[in-house]
Order: sequence, then C-alpha cells, then structure tokens
Amino acid sequence: MTDVVPTRRPTRVAAGLLALALGTFAVGTSEFVVMGMVSVLSESLGVSVSATGAVVTAYAIGVAVGAPLMILALNRVPRQRALLVLLGMFVVSHVAAACAPTFEWLVVLRFVGGLPHGAFFGLAAVVATSLVPPSAQGRAVAVVIAGLTVANVVGVPAATALAQHAGWRASFGVVAALGAIALVTVAASLPADLDVPLPSIRGEFGGLFNRHSLLTIATVAVGFSGLFAVYAYIDPLMTQHFGLDEAHLPWVLAVVGIGFTVGTLIGGWATDRSVRWALIGGLLVFAVALAVLPLTTGVAAAVALLFVIGGASFAAEPPIQKRLIDQAPDAPTVASATNQSAFNVANAIGAAVGGVIIASGASPATLGPIGAGFVVAGLVLAVLSLVNDRSTTAASSR
Repeated sequence: MTDVVPTRRPTRVAAGLLALALGTFAVGTSEFVVMGMVSVLSESLGVSVSATGAVVTAYAIGVAVGAPLMILALNRVPRQRALLVLLGMFVVSHVAAACAPTFEWLVVLRFVGGLPHGAFFGLAAVVATSLVPPSAQGRAVAVVIAGLTVANVVGVPAATALAQHAGWRASFGVVAALGAIALVTVAASLPADLDVPLPSIRGEFGGLFNRHSLLTIATVAVGFSGLFAVYAYIDPLMTQHFGLDEAHLPWVLAVVGIGFTVGTLIGGWATDRSVRWALIGGLLVFAVALAVLPLTTGVAAAVALLFVIGGASFAAEPPIQKRLIDQAPDAPTVASATNQSAFNVANAIGAAVGGVIIASGASPATLGPIGAGFVVAGLVLAVLSLVNDRSTTAASSR
C-alpha cells in the first residue's frame, strides 16, 4: 500500500468509514444474534436448547471456512465491488434464513450466511486504511471495529427483544435489512477506483502462515472457546439458572456488549504500553472470571460478572491483532480475515462443547470452569508464542 493517498473531502472519508462500520454492525449483529433467542428457537422449531447450539456452530464454521475461500475467489476483483458482492451474499442468505422451513434448513443457511463475514472484515479494514493518510489509519480501523462492538450493545439486544415479541424470523429479516442498508451505503460512499492494490495471494498467505502467526492464531481459536462456551448459552444461564425474567435478557446482552466495548478500549490502551502484558493480563482476568461463575449468586452479581468476562475477553483482542499485524506485515487482508476465522473456530468449539454439557443435564453455570480451562490453554499457547518471539530475536541478534 502506498504512503500517499488521494486527497478526499473529510465528509467523503467519514461517509466511507461509516459505510464500512454499518457493514461490520450488520455482520456483528448476525454473529451474536442467536445467543439471545435460544429459547425462542427451541420452542418455535421443536428442538432442545442444546440442539440450538448447532445454529451458532454452523455460522461460526461458515466464517472460518469462508474467510480464506472468499478472499481467494475475489482476489482480482476491485475492492469496492468485492465488498458489494460479500454484502449481497450476506443479505440473500439472511432473507433465506428468515424463511427457513425447518431447523435443518436454518442450520444450513446460517453456515452460508457466515461465508462472507471474515472476508468482509478483512477487506473493510484494508479499505479503511486506504481512505486516510498513514497517521490516521489506526483510528480508521477502530471505526470499522466499532461496528462490531456497537452491534453487541444495540443490535443484538434489539434483535433479541424483537425475537421475543415477533419471532426469530423477524430478527433475521431485520439483520438482512441492516446488510442491505450497508450495501447501498458502501455503493454510494466508496469510490469504485479505490487506491488499494490487488494483493498477491501467494505473498499474503505465505506471509501469514509462519510459526509465529500460527501460535497466535491457535491462541485465539483455543482461548476464546471459553467465551463462547458460556456466551452461546447465556439465555438458559440467566433465565433458568439465575431466574432472570426473559423480558430482561436484552438488557443483560447490552451490558455484556458494553463490557466488550470497554474491554476493547482498555486493551487498546494497554497494548500501546506493552503488547505482552496486555495479552497475558487480559487472558488471566478472563480465566478467573469464568472460573468463579458457579460461585456467583443472584442476578445482579451474575450480570456484573458477565460484564467482566466480556471486558476481559475483548481486552485480549487488541494485543492479538497487533501481534498478527507485526508477525505478518505483508499480509494485512489475510491476517484480519484469519483472525476472524480463528475467532469463529472458537465460537464453533465453545458452542459445541457447551451444547454437550447442557444436553448432559448439567447446570449452565458449570460452563464457566470449562470455559476457564480453554482460556488457560490459550494462555499457555500465548506464553509459548511470546517465548518463541524472544528466542527468535535472540538468535537473530547472535
């Protein structure tokens, strides 16, 4: 990417960044929308609560598989057009999901809906940096990521409330509408001739898949499984175990979303000071918070703990993203997309393991220590990655 970008009016740049953020808001809402309507899906489709985890897992697998496939398929397509293709796929798949005749069809269509997710995030981050000078690129990427965190504060709780009052089909229809708004906004706000060089796939994938990057990717895939083992079943955890009125569940989801946002900000601040300690500290607090979940009593204490879990988990995300960028400087698109893939591999693993535990008849609160075990395993991988970096640096200096 060149260091000099074409001069654009500030309003044009702001509109372009807003369009990309609307896209991440839509896909972010879709990624987490099922978490708050597990009971609604279970009752409407006649399946067990544990079986609804397949809907979460299917989307996550779609993201993990789709990120590299979509990047390969759209490698030579101009960046604005590629974004429109991805959003178009997203809209069509969610309209189809809203009309799914059976539970099995919904699972399949959730997989299809996840395919464009990771590639959109990767391309959106790269396109955002092309709109601004180098000195503002960090803030541009932050705007794009903000779409995801705002989705958890506003989009997911609103979709959950809608599902409770109008059914899950209405929620998927609204997500499709959000994607359509983002598509129109991207088409209107981003120039067709974006100054973004078409990447060399061999160079990008070759630059990403090295020993250092693979350990960081494994940290995400394993460690964040702990988050989704609990978050995928936050509905039965709060309503069945802690006795929360289902009507208040959207507010709990909003609190967790605020935790995600606060954690991201704290993680970004800590990363600027020490990537190593930001990563280790975030994962340690994350593991401890999950481990004490069965000891928690009362709705208020449970909500406060979920806020900490959400904040600590996303506080570990900025140092992970920074490490991936540092470890694969020549692979920006693939690095961003692969981070999303690893995140959703964790989503799939956590939801699947949580479903098995719930199906066994265990209390949803037992998912906390199980999730903590995943986070501790991720922490071990993170430490190995950091030690590997230091040994490589020492060898290079010798």
